[in-house]
Amino acid sequence: MDEPKYKRVLLKISGEALAGDKHFGLDFKVMGQVADVIKECAAMGVQMGVVIGGGNFWRGVKNGEGYIERSRADHMGMLATTMNCMAMADVLEQKGVDVRVQTALEIRAVAEPYIRARAIRHLEKGRVVIFGCGTGNPYFSTVTAAVLRSAEIGADVILLAKNIDGVYDSDPATNANAVKFDAITYDEVLNRHLAVMDSTATSMSMDNHIPVLVFALKDPYNIVRAIRGEKIGTIVKED
Repeated sequence: MDEPKYKRVLLKISGEALAGDKHFGLDFKVMGQVADVIKECAAMGVQMGVVIGGGNFWRGVKNGEGYIERSRADHMGMLATTMNCMAMADVLEQKGVDVRVQTALEIRAVAEPYIRARAIRHLEKGRVVIFGCGTGNPYFSTVTAAVLRSAEIGADVILLAKNIDGVYDSDPATNANAVKFDAITYDEVLNRHLAVMDSTATSMSMDNHIPVLVFALKDPYNIVRAIRGEKIGTIVKED
């Protein structure tokens, strides 16, 4: 087995990716595939933190449509992430993976409250830690939450698993001539207004010197390839 390039990682998975082709709810075939890969990474000795979005159930500012106050809509989104975290934890546990869920909002009946020192201790013991409820604050994306948690736990890299295989100079869905980057700097992402991450997440990654590897989750084994340092997706980093 190849040696992993990274020892501690923060994997960010969108809620939409867990819905598979259904585009809503949970596709347990997809979740099982992702769980198998997380299990393999943990078996390699990689310490795995995971942040999961909630867009397969609820996207605050989009689904609220102006009828629900933004803060409340965002809090509903945080609860959606918790459902995804609980589901992923259960799938992992069924596969024999030791896992803990920590949430930024206290929901003690179903998850631990987020405590940095406890999260790091779980990681050191080989447990997968899944972080729910985003940052716990409205107006912040779950990508920003992933960057925040990665900074707090001292992750070597953020693995940003998306429905697209990297960063492009324009939207490949609408521009057949869009060019994919193998590597790009944080400044370029910000200056070009590229949609790979929101500006808050990009700036926080830059300020904390955390590289972000963007790749497609369509093949979940890309997670292993990324951890081994194989050339996939796009790396967002300093010059």
